[in-house]
Amino acid sequence: MAAKTHRTAAHPTVLSARALNRATLERQLLLRRSAMSAKDAVAHLLGLQAQNTRPPYFQLYARLADFDPEELSALMESREVVRIVTLRSTLHTHTADDALTLRPLVQAARERELKTFRRGLEGVDLDRLAAVAEELVVERPRPVRELREELLARWPDADPLALTVAARCLLPLVQVTPRGLWGRSGQVALTTVEHWLGRPAEPVPAPDATVLRYLGAFGPASVMDFQSWAGLTRTKEVFERLRPRLLTFRDERGVELFDLPDAPRPDPDTPAPPRFLPEFDNVLLGHADRGRVIPAVNKGRNGVGNQSYGSVLIDGFFDAVWRVAHGGDTATLTVQPLRSLVRAERAEITEEAARMLTAMTDATDHDVRFGTFLDHGD
Repeated sequence: MAAKTHRTAAHPTVLSARALNRATLERQLLLRRSAMSAKDAVAHLLGLQAQNTRPPYFQLYARLADFDPEELSALMESREVVRIVTLRSTLHTHTADDALTLRPLVQAARERELKTFRRGLEGVDLDRLAAVAEELVVERPRPVRELREELLARWPDADPLALTVAARCLLPLVQVTPRGLWGRSGQVALTTVEHWLGRPAEPVPAPDATVLRYLGAFGPASVMDFQSWAGLTRTKEVFERLRPRLLTFRDERGVELFDLPDAPRPDPDTPAPPRFLPEFDNVLLGHADRGRVIPAVNKGRNGVGNQSYGSVLIDGFFDAVWRVAHGGDTATLTVQPLRSLVRAERAEITEEAARMLTAMTDATDHDVRFGTFLDHGD
């Protein structure tokens, strides 16, 4: 069913927070689990946030029917997907094709980060640093410490951290396997994406195609939403260029939203089953205004300091946090609600938690509890 909206003769349709929520969850494969493959899902979502090694697997479990973590692990081993710094200067799991196009798209933004480290790079020829670092990591994948020591030997007066950050910003470095494999992993070792994949990166693309794909996975969305997701600026002219191909809406604050004409916009009353998301899930970071998923009262409540926890979507919105503890053969999942839950909600959450523990842990006994482990100081 179409979203319930209202229109005047002079103004675009206004989409409520619930309408935006259901549209976004549908695009994010979170209203119902999809039968698509893990590779197709990674491509559809334009990558998975991957600052830690396990979240990409939990992101796909929340979205795909019968997901087996070994499917994503095998894609990493066959180099069909890779771990690389791209959007917002954070690690993402991307398909090989996207790694070779999205990284060039954001390369200038990565290089601008070096302004923060300019004092630590005084006297360093950045072109030479990039050439030296590339030679080192192409010779063989280098652990971060080893790369840093090699660079410091050539620029002993530079800040060690600044040297490694410069290498990461100047070169499209991937974390090679076994890092990130399910149940195995290993230390971070780096080489260039072109060397790892055996083919060159694409020339810097126009952002138009990425904007359209973003709307397909995160829309309806504003210019600022896209910029926040991509870590780019000055893309308004791209949306203006695409305007004839798009529909426009307004949110309840009057912000203009763009969308693909044939994209799904479900009825705001469409049921949304509970979903357990890992820390830094795509849907939590895909917009400048995150109110379509995170109620204002819960902003910033999925972590304290540098410690972040999983998020539970209840009726489509972030309303609980979760964590898993292992003891012997038992995996205990604790859910901490951020609002009062009715009995039916607790039952659905318990069922979903039990399914996840069965699929995503090797524990033989599972225990699902409701309790408090995170003190928000309120």
